[in-house]
Amino acid sequence: MGKHIRVIDTDSKLAALLPALAAAPWLAVDTEADSLHAYPEKVCLIQISTTAGDELIDPLARMDLTPLFTVFQAHELILHAADYDLRLLRKHHEFVPSAIFDTMLAARLLGERQFGLGALAEKFLGVKLDKGSQKADWAQRPLTERMEIYARNDTHHLKLLADKLRHELEQKNRLSWHQESCAQLIAECARPVFVDPDAIWRIKGSHGLDRRAMAVLRALWHWRETEAIAMCRPPFFILNHERMVEIAAAAAAQQPVEPLVPPRMNPRRHDGLRLAVRAGLAVPATELPVIIRQRFNRPSEAEFKRFRELEKIRDAHATELGLDPTLIASKSTLGDLARDWEGTAVGLMNWQRELLK
Repeated sequence: MGKHIRVIDTDSKLAALLPALAAAPWLAVDTEADSLHAYPEKVCLIQISTTAGDELIDPLARMDLTPLFTVFQAHELILHAADYDLRLLRKHHEFVPSAIFDTMLAARLLGERQFGLGALAEKFLGVKLDKGSQKADWAQRPLTERMEIYARNDTHHLKLLADKLRHELEQKNRLSWHQESCAQLIAECARPVFVDPDAIWRIKGSHGLDRRAMAVLRALWHWRETEAIAMCRPPFFILNHERMVEIAAAAAAQQPVEPLVPPRMNPRRHDGLRLAVRAGLAVPATELPVIIRQRFNRPSEAEFKRFRELEKIRDAHATELGLDPTLIASKSTLGDLARDWEGTAVGLMNWQRELLK
């Protein structure tokens, strides 16, 4: 019989844990989701480390997590690569932290080229992490012992790693850069995500389709989305992008689509696909999707010259500081700055703006 794994999965267990979390001088946090195994994805596990040890919280259990997030709100949370975790927690639990320390951001601002948690733990702490459960199905219960070890390791070493990285940032006078970067990340992840219903189905490869084929593709996309949610499976398990585009193009060209349908698709799903194709072909000409032409504003000679000047400034600073140049500004941002410095520079962080002056 396997080892019993302690997971907080009832309101009473959570209530017993909360006082220790509230009193903790620091909290290291991570999440695990099931985006590879379910659709839409959900938070399946919340890992927390404190001076008292490591805890696993089960968000899939029927618990009220509001008190937990209230405790989180009162702390600076230590996370690694916080972007995905923050978006998940904002989307599914409406939680936005007040402050974070992102160890991946810290490592990048120190010029580290290998900034995965495993690489950083090995370099700064001499600890080798087992990453074997990275693609596990985190919705499965009970967790295996290996999954538990993996999950606990994701937060167990974060405080010591953060302390070392913080010291390095202070030595290089970049701690304020990191604080500003973390604040911007929180702000970005807190913004509501706008989904354009006329753009979401325009998948890779669709730009080459005519309007009738796009109507078929749109119908196929909505059919696949409904099917994926009903089956709780990622959409690519139902039908991949490339095959959808091929079927849409063939149907619009009045060519047979049956040879393009995966041979193992079950009859019920196959019927749904056929209905979606017919629906797309039946869309009136006046209601066909519009072909969106990408507008490319060719920079003027003055703008191009300014772009090169900014790129030279950026690259010189990046070399001097040992940074990835894109941390200071991407080429797209440089282009926007060359075209409209005042309008674009307000969106930069202070340290980025100073380096580009």
